Amino acid sequence: MVRAKYQGVLDLGEKLNIQNGDVSEENGVLKVNGTAATQYEKNLLWDAIKVAGGDNPADIVADIKVADETVYARHTVASGETLGKIAKHYYGDAMKYKDIFAANSDILKNPDLIHPDQELIIPNL
Repeated sequence: MVRAKYQGVLDLGEKLNIQNGDVSEENGVLKVNGTAATQYEKNLLWDAIKVAGGDNPADIVADIKVADETVYARHTVASGETLGKIAKHYYGDAMKYKDIFAANSDILKNPDLIHPDQELIIPNL
C-alpha cells in the first residue's frame, strides 16, 4: 500500500540512476536508501517525496547520499538553451548565469556562446 503511494519516487530514482538503491517496507513504513549523483538530484527526490506524502511524511524514511558534493549539478547543454535559462532552471534566478559562467571559465570564454552537448558544472551557491 505505502509502496504504491511512493511509486513515483521509486520511478524517479530509477530514471536518475540512483546508485546502491535499496527499498524495503516494514510496519507500514517505506525505507529508501541510495546515492544520488548530485545535490540537485537528491533535491528532486525529496521534492517527489513531499508531493506524495506532504512536508513531514511519517510513512517513509529516506537516506539519500550524494556522490559528488563538489557541484550542485552537471548539465548537458541542449539546443536553444542560454546560461540564463539554465540558471533559472536550477536556481530560480536567471541572473545567476554569472555563477555558472564563472564555474565553467575553463571551457566558456563568452557567456553568450554556449553550444549543444557541452557539459557544464552548476556550482553550489
